Amino acid sequence: MRTFAEFWPFYLREHSRPATRALHFAGTTLALLLLVSAAALRSGRFVLMALVCGYAFAWVGHFFVEHNRPATFKHPLWSFAADWKMWALALTGRLGPELEHAGVKP
Repeated sequence: MRTFAEFWPFYLREHSRPATRALHFAGTTLALLLLVSAAALRSGRFVLMALVCGYAFAWVGHFFVEHNRPATFKHPLWSFAADWKMWALALTGRLGPELEHAGVKP
């Protein structure tokens, strides 16, 4: 894969189960809240907690629900960007068509 546009459908297929996507959404949301807390409280501890929280939820989804390896191991930057894209699309109710286009049943 040479571009993010090529990576995106692959990323969605690696998140084919609703429970995996739900765990990603929960982890990303909690990580965002912890980052906001870090800024408000000026605490680096919350930044570390955000990283651990975000990845822990995602990896539980991959290892125990999806039964695959997180894409972040091979494509860390694209995976990070794709996670936020998937989060935003799920938040706004626009993820379904993207999943269908990638061949994943919503």
